[in-house]
Amino acid sequence: MLMNFVLGISMMVFCLFLQGILVLVALRFFSRREHIVGASFAASMRVTAGMMAILILGNIFQVMAWGGLFYLLGEFDDFAVAVYHSAVNFATLGYGDIVMSPEHELLGPLEALNGVLMVGVSTAALSRAFSEALKDRIPQSH
Repeated sequence: MLMNFVLGISMMVFCLFLQGILVLVALRFFSRREHIVGASFAASMRVTAGMMAILILGNIFQVMAWGGLFYLLGEFDDFAVAVYHSAVNFATLGYGDIVMSPEHELLGPLEALNGVLMVGVSTAALSRAFSEALKDRIPQSH
């Protein structure tokens, strides 16, 4: 059980590092195009959608990293199945159609916790960009 915690926490730290890099890339993408944001609502949404795509890519990389861990541990014979199981965990869907062995089952909830946290990080970054994109379109009350 201790080894599962070490593996899970290590993977969570790796995912935080990866997501941090992608958030920086996404915010730089947004700030370099901030002049477009003031142009029109459609232009603002295009820039925000580009930022969202970068953040989703970060989450997909994390799902694949967890799937790779499951595959390397021998939990699944097929990498695609390992990634599917990882996606279900990361998104906290909890289908239960595929389960890991009792030896590594603790990694599932750790990945789910990681998914909640990293999706939250993505949401915070996207929320910042979205509010910037809309700030000039909503009348300010004094």
